[in-house]
Amino acid sequence: MKKPVKTTIEVQGEEISILNTLDGDFISLTDMLKAKDGDFFISDWLRNRNTIEFLGIWESVYNPNFNSGEFAIIKSQAGLNSYKLSVKEWVEKTGAIGLKASAGRYGGTYAHKDIAFEFGMWISPEFKIYLIKEFQRLKDDENRRLSLAWNLNRTLSKLNYRIHTDAIKANLIPPEITPAQAAITYATEADFLNVALFGLTAKQWRDSNSELDGNMRDHATIEQLLVMANLESLNSEFIHMQLPPATRLTKLNTIAIRQMNTLTASTVGLLDS
Repeated sequence: MKKPVKTTIEVQGEEISILNTLDGDFISLTDMLKAKDGDFFISDWLRNRNTIEFLGIWESVYNPNFNSGEFAIIKSQAGLNSYKLSVKEWVEKTGAIGLKASAGRYGGTYAHKDIAFEFGMWISPEFKIYLIKEFQRLKDDENRRLSLAWNLNRTLSKLNYRIHTDAIKANLIPPEITPAQAAITYATEADFLNVALFGLTAKQWRDSNSELDGNMRDHATIEQLLVMANLESLNSEFIHMQLPPATRLTKLNTIAIRQMNTLTASTVGLLDS
């Protein structure tokens, strides 16, 4: 199970924590309160009838297990002088998923970004605008880094493929064959790697994913592309060593499994740190 990844942004001089979870991005309302002039509490915000209506609509759209019956009772009491409601009570009574209150490493009250933006208006309209601006800047930076990493590994895979095909030409393709025959040999070796890493040939993947553009490597993860680059280099060496095809495939598959296990474990370790 993926653990939350914490990042921060600065909004009008205040550091605001953001947790990236399986359920989306959650922004710290506790941190946002630091920017509010005067005494103001999250419970004050929850007392407002408009707030309850907004939360109820959001949960109805995104939460199939939302308790609409309990919501109706809460809504009927919202706005009364005697009405009090905490985030914990709201979550326990309605099964809400848009607000989280917890202690520990990531303690405090967090809200899904949609709800946090709405809460930002209670801080000030200006704060809300800058909150959205800084949040979007953070997401753009994250997407840019992911794109660069993906393209880098895709390039490495293509460069190693050249080394791989050169080894095939020197060791597997007999002299005086036609270009068509050579192409068949290349395709066979390429599928060697596909089967070793993906468990499928290129044709099998296309038959199962006819709605997608490109090939299986175009839809691979960063980790898979990195392992593919390694397999291409290793297979070229195995070919030079004149290892039998069955032996090469077994070795490549074993290496692919080991390297994917290592890379995925490393990714989890980075997210936990």
